[in-house]
Amino acid sequence: MGGLPTFDRYIGIDYSGAETPISSLKGLRIYMADRIGSPTEVPPPPSPRKYWTRREIAEWLVQRLSEEQATLVGIDHGFSFPLRYFDKYHLPHDWPAFLDDFQRHWPTDDPHLYVDFIRDGHYGNGAARCGNTRWRRVTEVRTGAKSVFHFDVPGSVAKSTHAGLPWLRYIRLHVPGVHFWPFDGWDVPAGRSAVAEVYPSLKRSLELLVILRLCVPPR
Repeated sequence: MGGLPTFDRYIGIDYSGAETPISSLKGLRIYMADRIGSPTEVPPPPSPRKYWTRREIAEWLVQRLSEEQATLVGIDHGFSFPLRYFDKYHLPHDWPAFLDDFQRHWPTDDPHLYVDFIRDGHYGNGAARCGNTRWRRVTEVRTGAKSVFHFDVPGSVAKSTHAGLPWLRYIRLHVPGVHFWPFDGWDVPAGRSAVAEVYPSLKRSLELLVILRLCVPPR
């Protein structure tokens, strides 16, 4: 996996698509490490809430990625969809355009929206951008992971993916210099921070951080 330089800081995020973007969720966890130290858990900002919210994580990442310290961030949800999705909706194979289109139909960054509100047709237009549970990217096929469209089953990443994609767009808009791997290219420029999809269950513990997985869709 060439093109990945050595970073000064590593951040692993366990993600959850439950409830709303401003809900404090036990399933949202952040671990951080430098080149030599062991990873430690990062607590949420001081507030009456005990756990992180999705909005807080996005805002915190914007702050960290705006710093000069080259950082590799791994987030535990899908970053894109299979090519069958792009073909069905006649979308260009352009990741920033995909994020814009998805957020227009699935505005799951709205402070008061559950993913299920859009799935049930109460808000947004999810019916115009839905997928099939049989569609999988190469990354899901190779790792044995479920489709990003496979909701309501154990081990599903569908809800976290649909909740998290608009926040990737948010980060990209607020920190234009960040390299989203591999969508901005397989080679990460030296000194540049990068964000990638990860699959923590390939390791025994999130505290060991994460293994980067290929994010390319199936042929």
